[in-house]
Amino acid sequence: MAIPMPIQQDIRRYDRQGMPHARIARELGVDCGTVAKYAGQDDCSPQPKRDRRFGRKTDAYAALIDQMLEADRMMPRKQRHTARRIFDRLVAEHGFDGSYSVVRRYVKEWHETNRESSHGYLRLEWDPGVMQVDFGVALADVAGVERTVHFLVATLPYSNMRYAVAMPGENAECLCSGLSMVFERMGGVPSVLVMDNATGAGHRDCLCSIGD
Repeated sequence: MAIPMPIQQDIRRYDRQGMPHARIARELGVDCGTVAKYAGQDDCSPQPKRDRRFGRKTDAYAALIDQMLEADRMMPRKQRHTARRIFDRLVAEHGFDGSYSVVRRYVKEWHETNRESSHGYLRLEWDPGVMQVDFGVALADVAGVERTVHFLVATLPYSNMRYAVAMPGENAECLCSGLSMVFERMGGVPSVLVMDNATGAGHRDCLCSIGD
């Protein structure tokens, strides 16, 4: 069934505003496949096939996007650019007037072309009362100086509740101090603790005060 032109125009307008496709579908009463079909179209008139890997709107910005994605290789995984963040930066910093969907397609294709080797994984099922604990790092501005900050992350996978505490290191004192603060914040303790990576948990070479 043909989609009326006003709905096609609404799909493209909402997509340029960055609205998720699922929400566009709900707002306009169409399915997600229809939204995906029309979202990236600038003109619904029949077009000749183009010998392009990516949407034409991104061609002038390809070097900028590549630069962001290449720089992400040196950043902690949780601080890397998402397609949404790249789209927002292109609009705010470079006047990009294309749709979010063409940026998302470009980023997806870039990652597929530059895919890093990865390891397999198993899907885990978690019971209530089980807490998973891990350390992570992030770059932070501390008194005007960029520093690498360690933090303890405690997750209750069953409810997807998370707690994070900044720490000066990743050893036994920091682990105990961080967990003490998390438990105090929670108002209780879990029945089971699962350490995702306990490599430094037995080391005692860092100053971390543990509350009484």
